[in-house]
Amino acid sequence: MTQPKRLSQEDERTLIRRLKARDESALAELYDALAPWVLGLATRILRDHGEAEEVLGDVFVQVWGHIDRHEADRGPLVPWVLSIARNRALDALRRRRRWWRKAERWGAAQRLADDGAVPAPDPAEAAVPGWPLHQEVHAALRTLPEEQRRLVLLAYFEGLTHSEIARRTGQPLGTVKTRLRIAHGRLAEALKHVKEWLR
Repeated sequence: MTQPKRLSQEDERTLIRRLKARDESALAELYDALAPWVLGLATRILRDHGEAEEVLGDVFVQVWGHIDRHEADRGPLVPWVLSIARNRALDALRRRRRWWRKAERWGAAQRLADDGAVPAPDPAEAAVPGWPLHQEVHAALRTLPEEQRRLVLLAYFEGLTHSEIARRTGQPLGTVKTRLRIAHGRLAEALKHVKEWLR
């Protein structure tokens, strides 16, 4: 990716006017100018290029959708865009950490992918706080079709991004996203009775 281009105040004012007029070419120009900065910031926060690329796309979608909220007298365009990037990257980092905490709680779910069985606890294991949740998660994951369960495990137990999952499985990125979205819906429905415990 090329080095970021510095925008003059006049460049910014012109871009803002065009963006608010819904000029898509202005968005492309802004992307070309700021994408290296946004990607660099997201990569520093996330330390994962794939996730940073996803944040990069999300940032410019948000800029396009909320450009009317930008007011020039409150600050220049570039810091505003970078603040969006920082917030989106931190959100992604929090989501990753939250899912890893859940993954630790769900520890035995990986075994489910291998044999589809819910292991019976011994008396000591059954006494461990959270064991009922493990059983619930095992049961919910078992209801997913194999291709969806595999993607869920790659995403939340190995921490792979959508792009990384697509590369590993050889599936189109759109297919990965669609299957994960469907799986999320099914798991959310199956586990809604334990939602409060998962927070």
